[in-house]
Amino acid sequence: MSNWWGSRKDVSPRLIWEVEAMKSTFSGTFKLHVPPFGGLLYWEGSVDVNMSILDNSEHKLKIVYPKEYPNRPAEAYCIKPRIYSEKHQYEDGQLCLFNPKDGENYGWNPSKSTAVTVAGWAIQWLYAYY
Repeated sequence: MSNWWGSRKDVSPRLIWEVEAMKSTFSGTFKLHVPPFGGLLYWEGSVDVNMSILDNSEHKLKIVYPKEYPNRPAEAYCIKPRIYSEKHQYEDGQLCLFNPKDGENYGWNPSKSTAVTVAGWAIQWLYAYY
């Protein structure tokens, strides 16, 4: 089975769209990581949660593309600082960003949603967490 994103020599239009969307929305905040020997593509970046209650506002997010992308949404993790929400986070640390039962108009839409969508939801999640 081929990768949804193509290969290093023949990148798919979907990945080009994803990269352009992330760059236009977040400028240099997120960096795309392509593992050299397979593995999952992911974005990593630091965002500031601008809240006076926090001693350190910087949060490092990781947005991971699953193998089934875009039929399955990208996954978001807050990797620094380590935080946990019993009701809105999976055991592996993945943030629970939407209810799949809400449908494509309110949650993940494989034809319209991108890593920008997931990163935006993750940032909103952080504000709701605090």
